[in-house]
Amino acid sequence: MQGQWNITLPAPVETALRRLEEAGHEAYVVGGCTRDALLGQVPGDWDITTSALPEETRAVFSDCRIIDVGARHGTVAVRLDGMQLEITTYRVDGTYADSRHPDEVTFTRSLEEDLARRDFTMNAIAYSPTRGPVDLYGGAEDIRTRKIRCVGDPETRFTEDALRILRALRFSSVLGFPLEEKTSDAVHALKERIALVASERIAAELFKLLCGADLVRVLTDYRDVLAVVLPELEPCFDFDQHNPHHCYDVYTHSLKAAEAIAPVPELRLTMLLHDIGKPSTFFFDEKNVGHFYGHGKAGARMAAEIVRRLRLSARQQEEIRTLVEFHDYPLDPDRKILLRRLNKFGTATLQDLIRVQITDAQAQTPALAADRLDSLRTIEGVLEQLLREKPAFRVSDLEVDGEDLIALGAKPGPALGELLEELLRLVMEETLPNDRSALLDYVAERIK
Repeated sequence: MQGQWNITLPAPVETALRRLEEAGHEAYVVGGCTRDALLGQVPGDWDITTSALPEETRAVFSDCRIIDVGARHGTVAVRLDGMQLEITTYRVDGTYADSRHPDEVTFTRSLEEDLARRDFTMNAIAYSPTRGPVDLYGGAEDIRTRKIRCVGDPETRFTEDALRILRALRFSSVLGFPLEEKTSDAVHALKERIALVASERIAAELFKLLCGADLVRVLTDYRDVLAVVLPELEPCFDFDQHNPHHCYDVYTHSLKAAEAIAPVPELRLTMLLHDIGKPSTFFFDEKNVGHFYGHGKAGARMAAEIVRRLRLSARQQEEIRTLVEFHDYPLDPDRKILLRRLNKFGTATLQDLIRVQITDAQAQTPALAADRLDSLRTIEGVLEQLLREKPAFRVSDLEVDGEDLIALGAKPGPALGELLEELLRLVMEETLPNDRSALLDYVAERIK
C-alpha cells in the first residue's frame, strides 16, 4: 500500500512534523494513531517518532511548553497549538530482564530499527505527509484482512514484554480481529509469563478486553490465558449446571451475561464473576436438579480477593463485591419494597443490581427466563418513576433533622438517631408524609 493512501492529520501534528523536517530530521506519526486512522476511526492521541535526539527535539520546539515525560526512553511531550504531542526518538530496545521493560534503550537514526521492536504489525506503520507510509511488516494488509500478527517472531515479542499477551487478546476483543496462527500459538505457550506483569497493568488490559464487542469468542478460545489472571474461574469451565433454567455451563453463561450488559468495566467484570461461587456450592436435590444455595455470598468472598489482587480502587472493589453478593437478591415492583431496597443499596447500586439481574436472565434458557425478564423490566420502570418523585429513603432526605428534634425536647445521643430512623421508616411505609409540620407534630406527641 506504499504511497496509495493518505491520513488526514490534525493541524498541530502536521506543524510538528514539518518543523522537525525543516530542521533536517525525519518525522512520522506511528503506532495506534496510524492504526486507528486506517480503521476509519478518529485517533485519541497522536504519537510522533523521529530521528531527532531528545535534545534536538527540545531545540526544535524551544518556543513551546516541553515536558520530559519519558526522557530515559527518548520521549518529549510538546504542547503545540493547544495539543499535547509525544515525540519519541527512534530507538532499539535492549534485553527485558523483567519481561516488561527494556533494561536499556539505545537511540538510533534508523526508522527500520525502531519499527522492528514494536509489538504487532498494525502498530508498526509509520506515516509522513511528505514521505508517505512506511509499512515494512504488512500491517496495512493485516488490518485489511482483519488479523493480529506479531512483528517478527511472536515468542520473542511476548518474552520481551509479557503484557503483550493480554494486549493481543484485548485488541482481538475490541477490533474483532482473530490472532494469526503463530501469534495465537505463542499466546497459549507463554501465558504463564503474565504473572510477571504488575496487577494494575493486568487490570487495565482486562477491563478493555471485557468491554470489547468480541469478548465471548476471545475468552472462550483463550480461557486458559484468563485462568492465569483469574484462576478462580477455572472450576467454572464446562461446569454443567444440571438445571432447566440454565442452557449453558457456568463459564459460558458468565461470558454471555458479560456480553449482554453495558460496556462499563465494573459491570462487565461483575458479570464475569457473578457465578464464581457456583462450583463450590453445587448440590443435587432429590429429583437430580442442580442448585447453588448461597453461591452469591461464596462468590462475593472470592470476588473480594480478586479485585483486591487486581488493585482496583476501594470504590470499584466495594461495588463489584456487592453486586456479586446480591446478584440474585429478591426484588419487587412494590413501591414500599423498592424504597427499602433504595435504603439498603442506594440509587446507583440498586439500578446496577437490576441491570445485573436482567443480563443474568438474558443468559439463561430463554423460554424459562421470559417471565423473570418481564418482571425485572417492570421493576426498572417503577423505580425510574419512583426516583422522579424524589422520595425519602435516607435520614438526610427527611424534612427535619436532629437539631429540629432537639428543639422539641429530644435528647442528643443514640436515642436521637433511633427516632430519626423511626421517622424514616414511617415515611417509607407511607404512614407519615415527608412534611415538616407532620413530622414535628409526630415527634412532639412522641416525646410528650
